Amino acid sequence: MSTPTHVPVDPRLLEMLVCPLTKTTLVYDREAQELISKAAGLAYPIRDGIPIMLIEEARRLDD
Repeated sequence: MSTPTHVPVDPRLLEMLVCPLTKTTLVYDREAQELISKAAGLAYPIRDGIPIMLIEEARRLDD
């Protein structure tokens, strides 16, 4: 039995979320399972369909 690679994120939830650092909108990267804050230069992970909106859990974006 295999498990799905990506658990879907509720689109209504995605519309409500903003970057906790800059309060700006986020871009959903479905393939990487991340929410990208271009303003902060951070990528917040999505684990099991749940966005982890903690700055300390975010990945810094490379230039």
